[in-house]
Amino acid sequence: MTEIHKYKGYIGTYTKGESKGIYCFTLNTDEKKIEDIKVAAELGNPTYLAISSDNRFLYSIVKDGENGGVAAFSINETGELSFINQQLSPGAPPCYISADDKNQYLFSANYHKGIVESHLLNRNDGSILPVASSIKHQGRGPDPRQDKARCHYSRFTPDGKVLAVIDLGIDALITYQVHDDATLTKVKLLPLKAGSGPRHLEFHPNGRFAYLLTELSSEVIVLDYENGRFSEKQYISTIPEDFKENNQCSAIHISSDGRFVYAGNRGHNSIAVFSVNQGTGELSFIENTSTEGDWPRDFALDPSEKFIVAANQESGNLVLFARDEDSGRLTLMESDIAVPQPVCVKFLHD
Repeated sequence: MTEIHKYKGYIGTYTKGESKGIYCFTLNTDEKKIEDIKVAAELGNPTYLAISSDNRFLYSIVKDGENGGVAAFSINETGELSFINQQLSPGAPPCYISADDKNQYLFSANYHKGIVESHLLNRNDGSILPVASSIKHQGRGPDPRQDKARCHYSRFTPDGKVLAVIDLGIDALITYQVHDDATLTKVKLLPLKAGSGPRHLEFHPNGRFAYLLTELSSEVIVLDYENGRFSEKQYISTIPEDFKENNQCSAIHISSDGRFVYAGNRGHNSIAVFSVNQGTGELSFIENTSTEGDWPRDFALDPSEKFIVAANQESGNLVLFARDEDSGRLTLMESDIAVPQPVCVKFLHD
């Protein structure tokens, strides 16, 4: 019998509408379609997710009444989620969450509070320990949305040397040393173009280049990275020059061969495709592909990297694209897959 290739994925959502929490789905790569969408865990506003490198645990943002924080779930063999624990504090929840490859630390970025936080993880049962460090950024930027510091991303660099934190409100990329007890010490602040509103970061597989997506100026910033330090190299737009309507970039991802970078546009409602110069890391624009819906908040390459699943938050639909591994271009497969208020897409690691 021919083996059927199926990959399990998860969707984080806003629960302000019909959504119940975290949804799961199956990508059938042979049939080229998304199947078996169902609620995996009921909780409030699980807007961003992280999956441990061994696929044993899923970590989520959570809102519980007037409190916000992070929650842990175990993942069983069928992909179902079982609640482990959560750590909450008064006020708005974070917007981004990540775990290190050894499942030792959990990091979050809080857009509303302008705070980066760190936790130790119990590597045996996946539970989240109380906050080890909570650092509040200070400052503002020239855009009305930059009225204060607004952390939007916090993740280890691939070499594990520093925690890279992006603050949309103060146009900065800040690095922190992570100590054994998960406490953080600031290392360096790299100022970025004023008003650009940096949001998310993605590394080239070689670890020497990084790609920073700006929400407010709709650009990708190409960065050089070495030994814990970043430097700017190139700014390139994600939208056509003649597009003058509101656009806010969302997610950025790179193929594992390092040849293509993909960036989401909310407003233009597209995914921008770029080719990567392997010598310099610089980008060349290839095309914009419509996401067949409104406000593409996130997307993900599946483990085979032959497909991309995008999530349109406002129109409440997932979209499946086939990805040409030679040209990087995307071809629409299906776009009418209903999921309410989708915000984040994650696959189990292959």
